[in-house]
Amino acid sequence: MNFIFISPHFPRTCWNFCDRLRRNGVNVLGVGDAPCDELEEPLKRALTEYYRVDNMEDYGQMFRAVAFFSFKYGKIDWLESNNEYWLEQDARLRTDFHITTGADEKAVAAFRSKSGMKACYARAGVPTARCHKIRTRKAAEKFIGEVGYPVIVKPDVGVGASDTRRLDNGAQLDDFFSHLPDVPCVMEEFVTGDIVSYDAITDSHMEPLFESAAFFPPSIADIVNENRELSYFVAAAVPEKLAELGRATVKAFRAGSRFVHLEFFRLTRDKKGLGRKGDFVGLEVNMRPAGGYTPDMMNIAHGTDVYQIWADMVTCDSRQLPPGGDSRFCVYASRRDGMRYVHSHQEIMERYGGQIVMCERMPEVIAPAMGNQMYTAQVPGGEEAEEFSRFVTRREE
Repeated sequence: MNFIFISPHFPRTCWNFCDRLRRNGVNVLGVGDAPCDELEEPLKRALTEYYRVDNMEDYGQMFRAVAFFSFKYGKIDWLESNNEYWLEQDARLRTDFHITTGADEKAVAAFRSKSGMKACYARAGVPTARCHKIRTRKAAEKFIGEVGYPVIVKPDVGVGASDTRRLDNGAQLDDFFSHLPDVPCVMEEFVTGDIVSYDAITDSHMEPLFESAAFFPPSIADIVNENRELSYFVAAAVPEKLAELGRATVKAFRAGSRFVHLEFFRLTRDKKGLGRKGDFVGLEVNMRPAGGYTPDMMNIAHGTDVYQIWADMVTCDSRQLPPGGDSRFCVYASRRDGMRYVHSHQEIMERYGGQIVMCERMPEVIAPAMGNQMYTAQVPGGEEAEEFSRFVTRREE
């Protein structure tokens, strides 16, 4: 089997996907913009060959890279980046080289558009916030008249929480329209709730081979826009209702043979037209693994190896690993450079050293969302996860 892995060097954890494919006997062919001598040794060992391009945004260069591997190794069976930024380009390359595994351009367009997601959620029976494509100020005011302030505005197609804003009044609406982005945007009614993700690896029949749940703060956008600390945790088990809605969403979006990261609101108060407190409401679908070190946190929480489960999905369309050992909670907490905190690094290590499983600096490119310095620990339950987060992130007054 020939597998072209796009951008195997970033995010850093991608080397694990390449490594497990290699262990399964796959020819792993990397395409990226990093110089070969800058690739980390585990990645170099996992790759059969690496093709460097000067600019991954240049489709011509990417096309030539895939054409080279196709000529040298024969038919390409898979092409994937596991990176949201490259999903559309991945699909275009699959289409041009007749690679039938993975989503094609039409499928990617459906789940890249936030407004386009609504129809698929409806087919899944999952409620979602009302949404309006922003075209004119008058139409936006009419929409706000129906749903009331606050509202959320964001690019219709985008990665993560970038350029997401909350508008609370007419003055903020004026400011938004005076600096209207030059990309299509949508406006959604505001939902009061915590963010919960359903993460899964699915087979070709869209059945889950692995499932997990992560619990995030109410607004990732506020963390990015207001330079706050991020903390979240991967739970020991998936709530039954979340699993039911997650599986239905996977099938509605026809998300087979993928690692998926589906985001939901868990309502913290009743919301007319959406549900009661504690109900789940669809937020966004992401047809790639959760960001940062979340896959590693899943491994820790569930005592398993999601990279191997994913590689077995690629080569066997089944799960080969048995269920892991005792499940626990895995919690991530980060700090920002330039901020003063109540507890020092030494105090964190003295109190939680036996439970901390990762402690390192985050790459600058993802630091706005993930923080500059992270601590990840394994703890018995949700209360302990929250206590750990408070201890790490509490700032001095």
